[in-house]
Amino acid sequence: MATKVHLAQRPEADELLGRSPLAALVGMLLDQQVPMEWAFSGPYTIAQRLGSDDLDAHEIAAHDPERFAALLAEKPAVHRYPGSMAKRVQQLCRYLVDHYDGDAEKLWKGVDSGKELYKRLNALPGFGKQKAQIFLALLGKQYGIRPDGWREAAGDYGEEGSHRSVADITGPDSLARVRAFKQEMKAAAKAAE
Repeated sequence: MATKVHLAQRPEADELLGRSPLAALVGMLLDQQVPMEWAFSGPYTIAQRLGSDDLDAHEIAAHDPERFAALLAEKPAVHRYPGSMAKRVQQLCRYLVDHYDGDAEKLWKGVDSGKELYKRLNALPGFGKQKAQIFLALLGKQYGIRPDGWREAAGDYGEEGSHRSVADITGPDSLARVRAFKQEMKAAAKAAE
């Protein structure tokens, strides 16, 4: 899966995201109510605090919940809500252990259709429709995981040339464009109220 990404805007964190399917999944899980770069730096911070160069679903799933929450809460915290996110990360890892032998890449390896991949992503703890579509678009646009119909299954996030989500971030310029798009959407939603 090794690829070059710029999601965290930190070389060491992006290097991990580029080679670790679980790190990419955890980054996507953390991507809510915090800046995208903070969320996608989280997997690197967690790995460092666990004394490893990668994340291991078996290890995280088996970790004492209180200790894992404390690990995410250490300064600087991995997320604005480290306790609830620690719980979600462990739930995700337990699901991967139970359904995919702890191997996040098995979620998409050998999947024939975008529809099936979307279904698998949407079934993950902490992933709803939007998060599943964004991650599907990220896999297609930046990781080369493109089963038939992946763009359609990703909805608007799969649109070529768009700047809607983390799936479209390839550097500082595209990050600024995605942020501008999100601000426009928030303003439009507020105006419609």
